[in-house]
Amino acid sequence: MKIVALIGSPRLNGNSAYLAGRLLETARNLGAETKSFALNTLKYRGCQACRACKKSSDVCVIKDDAAQLLEEVREADVVVFASPVYFADVSGQLKLFIDRTYSFLTPDFHSSPERSRLAPGKIAVFIQTQGLADTMFADVPSRYEWVLKFIGFSEVRVIRGCGLAKQDDVLKREDLLRQAEELAATLFAQRN
Repeated sequence: MKIVALIGSPRLNGNSAYLAGRLLETARNLGAETKSFALNTLKYRGCQACRACKKSSDVCVIKDDAAQLLEEVREADVVVFASPVYFADVSGQLKLFIDRTYSFLTPDFHSSPERSRLAPGKIAVFIQTQGLADTMFADVPSRYEWVLKFIGFSEVRVIRGCGLAKQDDVLKREDLLRQAEELAATLFAQRN
């Protein structure tokens, strides 16, 4: 099993990054191949609406750091999308990358039942952390669950950590750390 994590937080040791890291560490200890990418350290642009991926190419034609990430996602069995909430949404770093996944859609995705270029059976894990209480921003995971399924993920699992206002608050939340570990074990058992 191959798991790729896309860390949307600019804080390399922030709460969402830590949860993703715990999930990867658990999966790696079970025998999974894991990779992690801190999006804030890369140079890439969002989708440019050139539609080349629908007209002349099966992949995004923009040559930047996201090109490698798109290939990593294509090859992975499980992809972790981790982000804090910034102004009621995922971080800009993650949103730019998610926009680039438009290239995974086939040219006739509007009308074809086979709308994704991704291999079937991929699983996404959406990790969201936020400082505010759980009544705020509960719509964020469901919106991205729809997007991720639309581009071809067969299943989306969510870990949502609320009330994590300080950079290392997640370290005090055994429930969230355990949830990341248990999800890693479940995914590994499913895929092996």
